[in-house]
Amino acid sequence: MAHDDDHHHDDHGQDPPSDMALRVKALESLLVEKGLVDPAALDAIVETYEHKVGPRNGARVVARAWTDPAYKARLMADATAAIAELGYGGRQGEHMIAVENTPDIHNLVVCTLCSCYPWPVLGLPPVWYKSSPYRSRAVIDPRGVLAEFGLVLADEVEVRVWDSSAEIRYLVLPQRPAGTEGLDEDALADLVSRDSMIGVALAKGAGSRSAGA
Repeated sequence: MAHDDDHHHDDHGQDPPSDMALRVKALESLLVEKGLVDPAALDAIVETYEHKVGPRNGARVVARAWTDPAYKARLMADATAAIAELGYGGRQGEHMIAVENTPDIHNLVVCTLCSCYPWPVLGLPPVWYKSSPYRSRAVIDPRGVLAEFGLVLADEVEVRVWDSSAEIRYLVLPQRPAGTEGLDEDALADLVSRDSMIGVALAKGAGSRSAGA
């Protein structure tokens, strides 16, 4: 199953545009030419989702939960309200639930119906999250899917799959990596990736309980 990750994004600029990208660009040019779309408005939307709405927001939520037990308790009790405390909320993030990874439980998020996703904390969904193979196999064979992302869990680790919907969206609270006790929130946030908040990866520096470990 094909999927992208943080490292692959750097390589995309070297690839020729896909047919879909060319079609989108042609459509955008046509709409602008006819005066139906304001280029400045499009730029503002892109700027919002690239820099203001995205995984960095979710990473700050996770870092706060790692360092502030009271905040973590609020996050687990009412994720929507706790996330709003940090200024994140709005469309596609109205009803949030946080699920915590532990040494014995690993959580994985999917949307089997379409591609429901918590935009305010994770930005726009990656292509693989919206793909039919991920949406079907994450439920049928979650360990197999995780293995394809490079995450092999020991048999005794329970994998729980959470199905997002138009009413509820999920945020995975990854395990805090060992040896990070002296790091501040900014440094901890750097360890949190989008994939770790979906559940297909661990936080950077976290050792997995792999099979045979």
